[in-house]
Amino acid sequence: TLVDQSGRTLSGQTGEAFYASIRHSKPMAVGINCALGTKQMTPFIERMSKAAECFVLAYSNAGLPNVMGGYDDTPEDMAEQYKAFFENGYVNFVGGCCGSTPPHIKAIRDMTAKYSPRPLPKKTKPKMWLSGLEDMKVEDQHNHLGLPFLNVGERCNIAGSMKFKKLMMAGDYESAMDIAKKQVEDGAHVIDINVDDGLLDGLAAMQKFVKIAVTDPEVSKVPFMLDASKFEIVLAGLKWCQGKCIVNSISLKVGEELFIEHATLLRKHGAAVVVMAFDEKGQAATEEDKVRICKRSYDILVEKVHFPPEDIIFDPNVLTIGTGLEEHNNYGVDFINATKKIKEQCPYVKISGGISNLSFGFRGVMKIRESIHAVFLHHAILEAGMDVGIVNAKEMLAIDEVDPEIRKAADDLVFNKSPDATEVMLDLTRKEKEAIEVRKKGGGAASEVKKSSWRDLDAKKRLEHALVNGISEFVDKDVEEARQTVNRPLEVIEGPLMDGMNVVGDLFGSGKMFLPQVIKSARVMKKAVAYLLPFMDKEKKDNMVKMGLNPDDFDENDDSNYAGKVLMATVKGDVHDIGKNIVAVVLGCNNFKVYDIGVMCSCELILEKAKEYDVDVIGLSGLITPSLDEMVVVAKELSKGGFKQPLLIGGATTSKMHTAVKISPNYTTNDHPVVHVLDASRSVTVVSSLLGEGKADFVEELGEEYEEMREDYYAGLEDRYFLSHEQAMEQKLKINFDESPPAPTPKKMGVTLIDSVTIEDIVPFIDWNPFFQTWELRGRYPNRGYPKIFNDETVGSEAKKLFDDAQKMMKEIIRDKSMWLKGVVGLFAANCSSDGEDVNVYESEADREAGKVWKSFCMLRQQAEKESDDAYLSLADFVAPAGFKDHLGMFAVSCFGCDELVAKYESENDDYSKIMAQALADRFVEAFAEKLHLDIRTSLWGYAPDEQLNEADLLKIKYDGIRPAPGYPSQPDHTEKSTMWHTIQAKELAGIELSESLSMMPASSVSALVFSHPESEYFAVGQVGRDQVESYAKRKGMELSLAERWLSPILNYERD
Repeated sequence: TLVDQSGRTLSGQTGEAFYASIRHSKPMAVGINCALGTKQMTPFIERMSKAAECFVLAYSNAGLPNVMGGYDDTPEDMAEQYKAFFENGYVNFVGGCCGSTPPHIKAIRDMTAKYSPRPLPKKTKPKMWLSGLEDMKVEDQHNHLGLPFLNVGERCNIAGSMKFKKLMMAGDYESAMDIAKKQVEDGAHVIDINVDDGLLDGLAAMQKFVKIAVTDPEVSKVPFMLDASKFEIVLAGLKWCQGKCIVNSISLKVGEELFIEHATLLRKHGAAVVVMAFDEKGQAATEEDKVRICKRSYDILVEKVHFPPEDIIFDPNVLTIGTGLEEHNNYGVDFINATKKIKEQCPYVKISGGISNLSFGFRGVMKIRESIHAVFLHHAILEAGMDVGIVNAKEMLAIDEVDPEIRKAADDLVFNKSPDATEVMLDLTRKEKEAIEVRKKGGGAASEVKKSSWRDLDAKKRLEHALVNGISEFVDKDVEEARQTVNRPLEVIEGPLMDGMNVVGDLFGSGKMFLPQVIKSARVMKKAVAYLLPFMDKEKKDNMVKMGLNPDDFDENDDSNYAGKVLMATVKGDVHDIGKNIVAVVLGCNNFKVYDIGVMCSCELILEKAKEYDVDVIGLSGLITPSLDEMVVVAKELSKGGFKQPLLIGGATTSKMHTAVKISPNYTTNDHPVVHVLDASRSVTVVSSLLGEGKADFVEELGEEYEEMREDYYAGLEDRYFLSHEQAMEQKLKINFDESPPAPTPKKMGVTLIDSVTIEDIVPFIDWNPFFQTWELRGRYPNRGYPKIFNDETVGSEAKKLFDDAQKMMKEIIRDKSMWLKGVVGLFAANCSSDGEDVNVYESEADREAGKVWKSFCMLRQQAEKESDDAYLSLADFVAPAGFKDHLGMFAVSCFGCDELVAKYESENDDYSKIMAQALADRFVEAFAEKLHLDIRTSLWGYAPDEQLNEADLLKIKYDGIRPAPGYPSQPDHTEKSTMWHTIQAKELAGIELSESLSMMPASSVSALVFSHPESEYFAVGQVGRDQVESYAKRKGMELSLAERWLSPILNYERD
């Protein structure tokens, strides 16, 4: 089953890789079923048809699921789409999966009547077919030097890398995995894994390394070579590999009986195998022994074990030359000659060897060693047919890259042409060592090896480089040097600075540069401009004096040189601005002048500043749902005021649908449309389209799209059925509190101030996934989410740099105590109200017994009809009715100090650090909430004192109870925060305030109600009807019109 249009299985394999993994079992048929419709399946079934040597089957869905989870393709549609399969001879079996019915199958059967099944492919010369996440036919491979040769990376071999050995001995598997990734980057086709060491538990180490490696797509996309001296170790690793790998090795030194047993097991697992040229007498050193042992091994494997000959790799032993011992001098010649004869006598086998053994006597001088290897491999591969080698791919040299003098010496050494070949090579090695020492000391030949640096460029080019790469270290020096070369300081901005920013804009727009890099570039630009501003101001004033004008009349806000002017504002009552800040920076990088007027901006202020700055575009931002209604208000007032600027809408709670349905009709014309901007990466395109020559076409297309969305929305309301509030109440969740009683009485009743938790305490609870989303870095399958995002081919590198910068700033914050945490928790006696719709809270047990309600938390219930028998949920369902001693928890927490840190970075023109601080503050407070909820469950309330979950399980909500927040899907009314604030005294005790739109201040704040019952769950209320809103307003003692305003985003009707 392929999970999506990437054409990969759930574990990440391509269809061909999957087939290569299972073909040893000689399946009757292989194919694809489910997940995709027939049309979407076509390219992948075509590839499978080309790959498979057996019958091919296809069981597609009746199209892709629609929004309701159904399938829309008719029997005729499905049969017609299958037609291409039959015409092209892709399949032998065909059927239907999800959404298909007997009529679908009949239509398909009728369509097949006039076509022949796929003919089985003709047998061809056998090839070794390996796989990781991707497949590989060894005979078709060429390495990075153009040779027909399979590079097996040696650096994950304890014998091949001291660094790897140290990491494995220290148990640092994460860093060891980096070595594996680097080998693939450097050209390794296969990764050799060897953990043989007397002080290491090889069995455990092999299993752990392979288990981790198969989860890393950058490593596991290539096949593995499992390498160990003990068979049980390679077998243990083999069981954790999903692809077809190579086992290294088996040999006849264990005796023929055990050799056959080992080979039989490997054949059943489908592995290819390296067979060493060893027998009961020992290692083959001469040409004759190499050929004899390999031929004997081949005959046993092919005739007795029925091992596929194409899956056999012989290692006739690459032995060390240049040792000074005469008997070793011919080892290179013996290997090359034996290779040719083995390939002649043993059809279809491969020849491999550990190349580093050859030059072991010259260790420490890589240039000499790789030169010897280059000469040896050139002849062994092209003349004798060697196929595979365990090498350090990064260091490999092509034959024409070898210095002529060293090449002649290596040729003499490898082919034993001269009795003094070893002495000549040792002399060259000594000279190379001396040159290395000279270079280390920076003298003599150092100038020959000095690498060119961007710092050697002229000042203008250095500025361009600094902008593109986000390097601010030298900006003042380079700007000053560039200023000395031009007539006016403005020429530095219009020249190298804008040239650099144009490159940044192009790279960002094409997806080759990412948001964190753009923000770093903006930091460089701002610092450069800040340096030039005094010189530019002085120049303008001097010119005014020359013209006889008063220099005091100088306009510091001249913005005539910009591509356009944009006003940005977070609407009234909302304090969140991180997304707005990012958009402002991205627009600024593209030469737009951005007037950011801050947060909690009233409609009057927005209109006033739009006129004052004479802007070309107005942008509104908001995070909380009341901001949606405020945006509608602003749109109406802009229309009344006769404004002509296009209006941009953005923020986490906004959507294209809400913009099209609720905001756009109040303001949009062909001159000034309303446009929803999904994220910062799209802002430049949108603004450029609105201010460019193609505006008319852009607006027309947008208008048509929004009109279609409005029609779909209102048609959906007509089609969707809602239960009455009374019917929904009757079908509520009915928990049997006798069988599943409420949690015990909290250990700490009432209100508790939480002011001793430090940033350091909550670090283990941080969920880093939203952090990368803030920066618009998104990995693609299978690298979605933290930490897999670091492996993503496109964004992985930048994500790791961003994460490292975050860790650095976090350490500084912890060290300086520049941010701190504070919160308040309340635990109170509570029961569901008599009508089952609200939760009544009591100040004490005595008040509960007396029926004296202290506060009531009003809840909302699902009303949209369900196709299943599921209950229509309300949070009130999770609290026991009167007669039971149940309780309700609540908390509000904040991260303080961020605003001061942001102000500091703003003063330093450091947008990158400013946004980083805001992003970290959000992560800190969310982690604080996660930790506090844990403390509530285990100690403050204490209903789960023995809970032992790790941080990953906490983030997956594997505990009893929930903590939904007012204003979010389970209780989408922000006004319930007011009740909570009065109950737990959040402002008085913790300094956490509410704005007029009930946004929490500081912006990095979290609040929640805490439910303990194991049957409590998160859900979305969805849209609600007028009857429930009327009941809700009455229960809250609120005017209906006011309740409708607060609930506007979820009403299933148009309010008056």
